[in-house]
Amino acid sequence: MEEIVTQLEMTAAEQLNPAPVVDGVALEATEAGPVIRDLHVRIGAPYRWPSASRTDEDWESWLAEPERQYRLIEYRGDVAGAADVEPGQGGDVEITTFGLLPEFVGKGLGGYALTLVVADAWTLPGARRVWLHTSTLDHPNALPNYLRRGFRSFSRPA
Repeated sequence: MEEIVTQLEMTAAEQLNPAPVVDGVALEATEAGPVIRDLHVRIGAPYRWPSASRTDEDWESWLAEPERQYRLIEYRGDVAGAADVEPGQGGDVEITTFGLLPEFVGKGLGGYALTLVVADAWTLPGARRVWLHTSTLDHPNALPNYLRRGFRSFSRPA
């Protein structure tokens, strides 16, 4: 199967369509380091994310990016997933990573976890646009979740 990448955006915080609150789901800021690397590998391996097979050198470069910010998605005190956001030029904020660990997939956490990540991205100074990309290799619910939260496609290669 050929991978199809879809890029999605929100251009105003009011476009966020929040998912219902899930008790026990929270977002916690964290630092770059081995925990982030481990989470990326565990989350991304089932979907063949490039981060799941980065070299040590590639990981050093990824984790050294000074603007990138890391969040742990927690559920009832356990780490359930991760999100990374990266402020860019002109008020662009890219969600460079969003995902749940395999043992938390299918438990109804994704919509609310994404709501928290997107709301957090909009609080970054100067944020004028929040964007991300997904692909047909991601979990089948990824694209529908992004669309339900209010993201709209701005580019999809033929």
